[in-house]
Amino acid sequence: MNTVSPTFRQLLRNPVHFLAFGFGSGLFAKAPGTAGTLLGILAWMFLVNLSLVTYIIVIVIAALAGIYFCGKTARDLNVHDHSGIVWDEIVGIWLAMILVPVTWGWIFVSFLLFRFFDILKPWPISWIDKNISGGIGIMADDLLAGGFTAIVLYVTMKIL
Repeated sequence: MNTVSPTFRQLLRNPVHFLAFGFGSGLFAKAPGTAGTLLGILAWMFLVNLSLVTYIIVIVIAALAGIYFCGKTARDLNVHDHSGIVWDEIVGIWLAMILVPVTWGWIFVSFLLFRFFDILKPWPISWIDKNISGGIGIMADDLLAGGFTAIVLYVTMKIL
C-alpha cells in the first residue's frame, strides 16, 4: 500500500512533495491524516476572516494546486495515495469549516465530523477513493468529505 516515507530533509529538497506532505505534518507515523487536518484547522484560523467569495477562491486555488501536488507526489512515490500526502485533508477541512463560527465547540465538532467522513468513507466517498486515480482522486474524496461535513454542520447550526 504505502512505500517508504520520505524524510523531512528530502521533503525540504522538493517543494511539491513538501506541500503534498502538509509542510511535513504527513510524516507523523501515527495518524498523518489527523495531523494534516489539525494543520488545516490552524491555517483556517488565518482564513476565517476572509469574505466568503475570497475564502471560496482560496479553496478552489488550493484544490487545483493540490491536484498537481498530490498527483505528482503519488506518481513520484509510485503509490495510489500515500498516507503521508495530507494536502487533501488540509483543503478538505477548509471546505468543511466554510461557515463555521469561531468557537472551540464548532471547531471540535468540525474536526470530528470531517475525520469521520474521511476515515470511514461512506458512499460516494468510497467510490471516488477506489475508482478515481491520480491527483483528482486524492483531492476529490477529501473535498467530498469536507462538503458532507459542511452540510451536516450547516443543518445543525440551523436547527440549534
